[in-house]
Amino acid sequence: MRIVIGSDHGGFTLKKEIKQLLDEMGFDYEDVGCHDESSVDYPDFAIPVAEKVARGEVDRGIVICGTGIGVSISANKVKGIRCALVHDVFSAKATREHNNSNVLAMGERVIGPGLAREIAKAWLETDYAGGRHERRVNKITQYEEKE
Repeated sequence: MRIVIGSDHGGFTLKKEIKQLLDEMGFDYEDVGCHDESSVDYPDFAIPVAEKVARGEVDRGIVICGTGIGVSISANKVKGIRCALVHDVFSAKATREHNNSNVLAMGERVIGPGLAREIAKAWLETDYAGGRHERRVNKITQYEEKE
């Protein structure tokens, strides 16, 4: 599985932690920035992550900002993206199993590095269950196709 990751300055430190986890888990990943703690705008990083996922250049994306809210809103503007803002392990698993989320959003100022690692690991290791959930995910896709 190939991953793309991006953050603004508010998520930069947590992004470094998640990159270390990706290395430990043996994932191939691309970091689209930011590359230091200088103030930047979260859409400039969340949208490129989402676009790479939507185009099929990578399998999944991870976006991080201070709260996770800005990056999740930005990523979800890209057609085909199901970005889930997650701050607990149960939701990380559920959003993969039930919603087939393809982008994970987290907030550095909301959770610590240990929990963030657990969330990302659970999200990366959990498969989509399909079945009864497929109908619901398809309704989202059908709505997007109308636009």
